[in-house]
Amino acid sequence: MINMWWIYIVVPILMALGVCGFLAIVGVQTSWLTHKTDRRAEDMYDEFADPRGKRHRRS
Repeated sequence: MINMWWIYIVVPILMALGVCGFLAIVGVQTSWLTHKTDRRAEDMYDEFADPRGKRHRRS
């Protein structure tokens, strides 16, 4: 147990860096997933719609 004083300094620093890194990653993902876009649902419908011959009349 002699000369183990550096663990009391290194471990809290590593833990703080881990928490900061986690928060940075989560913040980047949150801002990326919630960014503004100019695409609307109406614009994206044609991309995912069935071909015209396969569409059913729904009204």
